[in-house]
Amino acid sequence: FADWWRKSYKKVGKAQRKGFNSTVILGAWTLWNHRNKGVFDGAALSLQAAHQFFKDELRLWGLAGAKKIQDLFQERVHS
Repeated sequence: FADWWRKSYKKVGKAQRKGFNSTVILGAWTLWNHRNKGVFDGAALSLQAAHQFFKDELRLWGLAGAKKIQDLFQERVHS
């Protein structure tokens, strides 16, 4: 994972790197959190639930001041 991250980071433009790093961290957090809900809470796992969690967390991270991740996703939405 770390090797992929390092290689991918180098391919991203300098202006988007902070947003990219935040996205990778948020993605890992999403997977870890979703798996834990299945293991410890007995929740049914689904791609839709994980995707919704990611979108909700993305919004919260933006509200908390993660401007670069918001900028990255705004570019994707509008391009």
